[in-house]
Amino acid sequence: MGEFPQTLAELLDIIREFVKERNWDQYNLPLNLAVSMSIEAGELLELFQWKTHEDVEEALKNEQFREELSSEIADVLVYLLRVADTAGIDPAKAVVEKMKRNREKYPIDYWEGKAPSKFNCPE
Repeated sequence: MGEFPQTLAELLDIIREFVKERNWDQYNLPLNLAVSMSIEAGELLELFQWKTHEDVEEALKNEQFREELSSEIADVLVYLLRVADTAGIDPAKAVVEKMKRNREKYPIDYWEGKAPSKFNCPE
């Protein structure tokens, strides 16, 4: 592995090692992890609360904001990968399967250039 892991499997190995070293497997149950992920997602959203698109574009030029954003993204991703891991779900396979379903649900000939909404679904 180089400076940064290149695969989800490598990320999962890093996370598993961290949890094992601290004997936290006993607490890393899917429910606890999902709740924690939701809390972290809220912290991620807080970074954007009450900001306009222009405010966010400007904030993304600020190194401190980018560091906070990076940290919150990492928190959400770590918990998400742990939820998948403890539930026995391969996250890569889950994404590929979901994207197949999304391709069927949102065909290009109808949805190209349109934001999905329950109000603009074809009959």
